[in-house]
Amino acid sequence: MLRQFATRFKSFRSHRADIRQLEQMNDRELADIGIDRGDIASVVRFGRR
Repeated sequence: MLRQFATRFKSFRSHRADIRQLEQMNDRELADIGIDRGDIASVVRFGRR
């Protein structure tokens, strides 16, 4: 049970770091990699559209 919590927490932190990194990019950089600013969270959580 504790191991499962630790795994989920690590995954959550990794997702938050990825979201922060993408949010720091400007709109042109995001467009270059095919991501709209409004889609950042879903792209990080579910992968490519």
